[in-house]
Amino acid sequence: MAFSQIRLKILPSVRCLFDKMVQVKVEGLAPYKQVQLRSKLVDDRGVIFKASALYKADETGQVDVCRAPSLGGSYTGVEPMGLFWSMAPETPHSKFLKKNVVSPTLVDIEALCGETGEVLGSETNERGYMTEGMRRIPVQEGRIRGVLFVPPGKGPFPGIVDLYTFGGRLTEARASLLANKGFVVLALAYFGYEGLPKNPKKLELEYFEEAVTYLRRQPEVKGPGIGIISISHSGGLALAMSSFLSGISATVCINTCNANTVIPLHYKDIVMPPLPSVIWKIRITTSWLLNIRNALSDPSLEKNKASLIPIERASCQFLFAVSEDDCNWNSPLFAEQAAATLRKHGKESFEVVTYPKAGHFLEVPYMPYCPSAFHAAVGREVVFGGEPKAHIEAQLDLWERVQEFFKSHLDT
Repeated sequence: MAFSQIRLKILPSVRCLFDKMVQVKVEGLAPYKQVQLRSKLVDDRGVIFKASALYKADETGQVDVCRAPSLGGSYTGVEPMGLFWSMAPETPHSKFLKKNVVSPTLVDIEALCGETGEVLGSETNERGYMTEGMRRIPVQEGRIRGVLFVPPGKGPFPGIVDLYTFGGRLTEARASLLANKGFVVLALAYFGYEGLPKNPKKLELEYFEEAVTYLRRQPEVKGPGIGIISISHSGGLALAMSSFLSGISATVCINTCNANTVIPLHYKDIVMPPLPSVIWKIRITTSWLLNIRNALSDPSLEKNKASLIPIERASCQFLFAVSEDDCNWNSPLFAEQAAATLRKHGKESFEVVTYPKAGHFLEVPYMPYCPSAFHAAVGREVVFGGEPKAHIEAQLDLWERVQEFFKSHLDT
């Protein structure tokens, strides 16, 4: 085989946004030759993620992963983006981390000879987070800390507060990618970042109120209503913001609890204690990880009334995204209870979308699937559930739904 004639191509370009699909092709192979494709990236923590798949060239000596099935490896079957979403960490129980969205995530792809393992061709896909002309503005305004993403163009644009998970720091990937769709997005930290307390004993809703006020005052932001996107622990904060604060029009809650969790939440003279744990319901998996799906008390019980967030007070539209195999907690039950509360008060201003076989972390498309990782509130590695293929399909569907939801309810 003349290796010099073999080409690995990433189409339409080696540069794209992180949430975009690319086409990986290998040309110049001998007809029906087996070739192994490998992918690799290094995240901002230095953790290496890898995937591989075995393909067979067609009669013209070509492999097009959009049409050809993988015969084995990290995934099987026709999976155009399998080399991306199936990447697994070399360090077990590591979640992909992207802190600095100014630089792209580099995914190296190699084609190797099926028999000898010799490298036949390679290319690097630069998966970026910010379109040209987007502004990334660090925010230190009063108490609030975060980063504001302003898309290019005239504006004004709908404004969204992006709340991420319990564990501190700031996560910018989703916020920046959402801003590419024509929104001004404030990625808001709420502890363990830029002078915010590392281990707060309580959270104050006034802090989040300041953030909403700040965002609404930005000249690039079209009012009057603001959107919120949240996941996991921050979903409770989003529900509380929607219930107690004015000016919230559209709230996305991804695998959320309908009660306050982990630490007390204060607003004026109201104190919402965290939902109690039920430690004896924690299970240990065969790989010695914790399954904490049932480790919280039922929010609907009378004794938990003070923790339950009074979402009947909210006047916004809700989108509840639920993974049926969420092992972090019982998201389907919590969403069902939230929907029942709204219905009981004559409100149909919500949508619940459920994803069978998806796990807890529904992220932006093509982010490596995270079946297990360290849990900041538990202090141990836990399982997050889901099956990789179903999980990525859920992420793709939800990403489109989120954009449509915000366009429908903020673009008025």
